[in-house]
Amino acid sequence: MEYISTRGGTRAVDFEGALFSGYAPDGGLFMPQNIPLLDRDTLRRWSSLCYRGLVKELCFLFIPSDLVPRNTLSDLIDRAFSRFRHKDIVHLSRLKDGLNVLELWHGVTYAFKDLSLSCTGQFLQYFLEKKQKHVTILVGTSGDTGSSAIESVRGQKNIDIFVLLPKGLCTQIQELQMTTVIEDNVHVFAAHGNSDEIDEPIKELFADDDFARKYNLMSLNSVNWSRIMVQIAHYFYAYFQCAPSLDTTPLPVVEIVVPTGGGGNITAGCIAQKMGLPIQLVAVVNSNDIIHRTVQHGDFSLAGSVKATLASAMDIQEPYNVERILWLLSGSDSRLIKTLMEQFSVSKSLKLPEDLHRKLSETLRSCSASDEDIVGAMRRCWEENQYLLCPHSAVAAHYHYSQPDRFSCFSSFCSIPRCCLAPASAAKFQDAVLRAGLVPQIPAEITALTAMQTRSTPLERGQDWAQVLRGWIGAVAQQW
Repeated sequence: MEYISTRGGTRAVDFEGALFSGYAPDGGLFMPQNIPLLDRDTLRRWSSLCYRGLVKELCFLFIPSDLVPRNTLSDLIDRAFSRFRHKDIVHLSRLKDGLNVLELWHGVTYAFKDLSLSCTGQFLQYFLEKKQKHVTILVGTSGDTGSSAIESVRGQKNIDIFVLLPKGLCTQIQELQMTTVIEDNVHVFAAHGNSDEIDEPIKELFADDDFARKYNLMSLNSVNWSRIMVQIAHYFYAYFQCAPSLDTTPLPVVEIVVPTGGGGNITAGCIAQKMGLPIQLVAVVNSNDIIHRTVQHGDFSLAGSVKATLASAMDIQEPYNVERILWLLSGSDSRLIKTLMEQFSVSKSLKLPEDLHRKLSETLRSCSASDEDIVGAMRRCWEENQYLLCPHSAVAAHYHYSQPDRFSCFSSFCSIPRCCLAPASAAKFQDAVLRAGLVPQIPAEITALTAMQTRSTPLERGQDWAQVLRGWIGAVAQQW
């Protein structure tokens, strides 16, 4: 299994090479050169596996055993999931009115990113210990990525992590989950800007080949293939939980509704589809609706500035993983993708070719939700189920409630069961819960954050953020 850039200008690398990369050297994103197609017997066999077992089977496909022996890989995944609170790691809640919610947030930081990042942290540590190597991780976050990334590598002697968060645009809890981690290898920067502005200095440092090589820069944002790979398991698990039977021909279809920001999770869904999983995908977004406009009209263009919404982790204008989806749908046409993405990079505006847009709209459905829609879905779910949704999960629930064909996965007239992915716990979004007129339910470990010591470095407007980061990274490297 080798990995190639979506833009075709870089030699193929193995899993280790893709793991330790951010963007590919030509500006593209790494993808498997070949995506395995699973037959019916394999799907039937996998249907009896738990979530952990599905992650292992998927990793066995994408990480050759001569690179990481299977027993070792299995142990790494077991270690990654050892801190999860739920015995099943993820959990499907079957609620009234046919609302099925797959809870992906039972990890340390109460967010779905714990699932992929806990595994990625173990993979990194395996290779670093083997080669006695040190890396510098550079991460921008809109809310949850930063804390999950920090938890995956905190205290590791051969890793330093630099996290940029948008000051005041995360929830207080999201920010505290980053700034209260006082470890020598954790460096948090509170930037006075939005998520897209934070990405600019990070891209600049990765584009400086000499600097990136000197300090072994790498990313744990969803540009990293390892995160996408682990997230593919969400779709297989959701499918097997919601499909009424695997004894019919053809296999039944399940619709999976995916709250979407940077597009990493929906990319994993597209890959699962490509592997032969019979799912329909719905990308649901907040008022930052570039993915919705792209699906509906082929309009991959910025729309003014980023809008602050209740679903803050999805307040993203440039969903970089769309490049991976377009590459998949173009038949791996790297030349076309390079042309399109370079055009977007310059003009921030792109009209998809008609054929590519047609394929995208056949692969994905889409929906956008306002803050009022989010609050309405949160309130309705509580009134009907006494179940609190986070605002991101509520974007998916809004889509479900707006459909005329709501049903239970197991009702006699079920034609296409539906599963909504829940990326975070409502406990992290107290303001949104209060706005919906509901009472937050806050675990003790989250309440304790407010009394803990914090540490972060401000990045003010007018400063050269890239230059500030260069100085910090260089100074920390002298201590290696």
